[in-house]
Order: sequence, then structure tokens, then C-alpha cells
Amino acid sequence: MIKQSEGHWNASKKSALQRLTGLIAVAMLISALGREFSKPTAERTWQGKVWQVVPYDFRLPTWARLRERMWAPDRPGLLSPQVFGVGWTVNLGRAYGVLRSVARSADDSTK
Repeated sequence: MIKQSEGHWNASKKSALQRLTGLIAVAMLISALGREFSKPTAERTWQGKVWQVVPYDFRLPTWARLRERMWAPDRPGLLSPQVFGVGWTVNLGRAYGVLRSVARSADDSTK
């Protein structure tokens, strides 16, 4: 007889959450593609929002867009739209700026 350990039960729980997350991601992808393919060919932009919230961009990535979305220290948000695909990516330039200011303030408070 095989016993189910607690660790295995937790892994099974995570697996259900991962499946749900994956299902939602696939639904967003299908929704974004459906939105674009429902437009006449001349009106397809290959970028927009799914469910009025989640950004998508299926245009070929460029270095300028990569930099704009992944390294923009002056941009206020930590998240920006994906360079390619559905969802968000971390604005590493802003994250670096925030961490740097936190480190500076911590350094100033210890003096």
C-alpha cells in the first residue's frame, strides 16, 4: 500500500493552482488572438488589451521597445507591458532605481 505524504499533497495543491494559472493564460492568449483576427486585415494592430486590463503585443520585438519596457528608470510603474506576448514584464530600470534609493536612505540613516 502506498502512503501519500504531506509533501506530495502540497505538491498536488500547487499543481492545481498551476493548472488554473495556465488555463487563464491560454484563455487570454486565445482572446487576444481572436480579437485581432476578428478585425479586417488592414485594421489589425497586433497590440491592445485583453478583457480591458491585460496588455498584449504580438508585433515583432525591437531593441527600442525592449529598452522602453524593460529599462525605463523614469517611468513610474514597476510593471510594463510585455515586449512580446500577453501580460506584464518587470521594468528593471525602475526596480533598480527604487532599490538604489532604498539603499541610499538606509545608508543615510545609519550615519
